[in-house]
Amino acid sequence: MTTLDLLDQGFVQQALIAGAVLALLAGLLGPLVVGRGMAFAVHGTAELSFAGGAGALLLFGASAVGWGALVGAVLVALVFGALGLAAHERDSVIGVLLSFGLGLGVLFQSLYTGRSANKFGLLVGQIVGVDTGDLISLAVTGVVVIGVLGVAYRPLLFASLDPTMAAARGVPVRALAIAFAVLLGATTALGVQIVGALLVLSLLITPAAAAARLTASPLRATVLAVVFAEVAVLGGIVLSLAPGLPISPFVAGIAFVTYLICRLIGSLRTRRRTNRTLVPAAPDSTSTSSQSALASQSPRPRP
Repeated sequence: MTTLDLLDQGFVQQALIAGAVLALLAGLLGPLVVGRGMAFAVHGTAELSFAGGAGALLLFGASAVGWGALVGAVLVALVFGALGLAAHERDSVIGVLLSFGLGLGVLFQSLYTGRSANKFGLLVGQIVGVDTGDLISLAVTGVVVIGVLGVAYRPLLFASLDPTMAAARGVPVRALAIAFAVLLGATTALGVQIVGALLVLSLLITPAAAAARLTASPLRATVLAVVFAEVAVLGGIVLSLAPGLPISPFVAGIAFVTYLICRLIGSLRTRRRTNRTLVPAAPDSTSTSSQSALASQSPRPRP
């Protein structure tokens, strides 16, 4: 079947809807993740989400994978947010939990004796397996994430860019960190289900990093991150249909190319501004005449 034939199928249309919702959430949260320096935390959350999904697959079957991944991601996100770790010790703690989650997930997968496609889908995604129940849970999660962001976006942005000043101004930095960690965990769990635990970073980090190369405005960066995430996810789904391959390499490839283009544009802009700053202004006639007058009035050296 061709790509156009597959686009008429109901499961592909459900996959496109799920991918569009996930890309919207990733684009909204991505700039905040980059601003808070939590890219590594996303990877750690994805691995614990993978462990939760694998445990649910082992105990309750394929229908419970989404909820298991959500529980695992939210639990570890709560741990990250509640600890409030300093920057110098955050990476080590995340690395410990990441390796633990990866090992636990591999153990659960090895004990599972069902279809190998279910186990493989946790690592690289299984977008064509999204059913109506998954769409409902995705929509509910999306509404909750967008609602919380709509209420707490300004203080959350303030706490992300300058937590010390935000705390001095009375912003509840710790509570916002926990709330944001839960939102990030829920979105990461959905990303694990769709693009897989291995490449969820390509959706939550790369579009936001690309947008940051083009603008310093938080609002514009968020809009661009949403656009880049939508192009990566929807384009990845469409490109993966005809060859029948997982969408994760296509999503990661499109996001990476977008980042390279944005980085090139940003570098050209920076170089152009630098050249404008370094080029000296040509002396006008007034300054030239003033310099001549001063030279004529200066005392000449005696022979």
